[in-house]
Amino acid sequence: MVAIRVSQLTKQFNGLVAVDNISFDIQEGEIFGLLGPNGAGKTTILSMLATILESTAGEAVVNGISIAANPDAVRKSIGIVFQDQSLDEELTAFENMDFHGRLYRIPKAVRRERISTLLELVGLADRKDDFVKTFSGGMRRRLEIARGLLHEPKVLFLDEPTLGLDPQTRNHLWEYIERLNKEKRITIILTTHYMDEADKLCGRVAIIDKGKIIAMDTPQNLKNQIGGDVVTITSTKIAALADAISGSWIKTKEQHDGFLTIHLENAETHIATIVTAAEKQNIPIAAISIHKPTLESVFLHFTGRTIREEDASNKDHMRMRARLWRGK
Repeated sequence: MVAIRVSQLTKQFNGLVAVDNISFDIQEGEIFGLLGPNGAGKTTILSMLATILESTAGEAVVNGISIAANPDAVRKSIGIVFQDQSLDEELTAFENMDFHGRLYRIPKAVRRERISTLLELVGLADRKDDFVKTFSGGMRRRLEIARGLLHEPKVLFLDEPTLGLDPQTRNHLWEYIERLNKEKRITIILTTHYMDEADKLCGRVAIIDKGKIIAMDTPQNLKNQIGGDVVTITSTKIAALADAISGSWIKTKEQHDGFLTIHLENAETHIATIVTAAEKQNIPIAAISIHKPTLESVFLHFTGRTIREEDASNKDHMRMRARLWRGK
């Protein structure tokens, strides 16, 4: 069954199109990723689906409920973990959970049982009476996820769940998210700009750029669209290098700032040809590497750019966040 259906959803901020006529379905029990650079519109999409932000046009149905017609009912059926921490550091893990449960009017006995179960699930049962201010970033994230599940939502929204965490903590959090999805059969939609995160967690991914969906499929199918190998060549003369390298064995050539990518089969057999072609034209090669297509390759293929955390400036984020909460 379909858990979320999005139809021609659009959001504008004072004439700026942040989300541009997007449509997609998410199945029950699926982990679905919105992948793209900062400022691409991922958080805006999530905010509309969570009824925090009104859409400019289009429609979305979450758990069979229209976000426009009955936002209160939608909120009761979802859980959300925001990009920015929203825990009270002066309360214990249990107290943070208990307060959240009271807001949802969960009976005391039921509330305590669920808190115990969820803290065990995210590996925090032995820290339930410790103040949140003593927790690491990863522990706080796990607590926020547990809190978001307390009222037993059918859908869980995760906005950049591992942002700012070290690689080891990120890997541990991925394990908890996969475990939650498997044991609770909960539908999860997450936003991320981490390629490995989307590849690891998501059954399907929608790649977002400038408010549009530019590609959507399973991570493997997206990578298969490129296929073969990817050769990346760093040089100070990219245009000349692209002209110098030719042959029927080349699928595509893409010029970027400071490097050239070539998609081909059996890259190892053509490296000598590439180097020789460059030498004949006196084109310097600083570095050359071979790898299989990644989601980064997919994004690069469709947009001509790489995803970088610094794509949107801090000022852009502050402006967008202010607009988002004003609901304009």
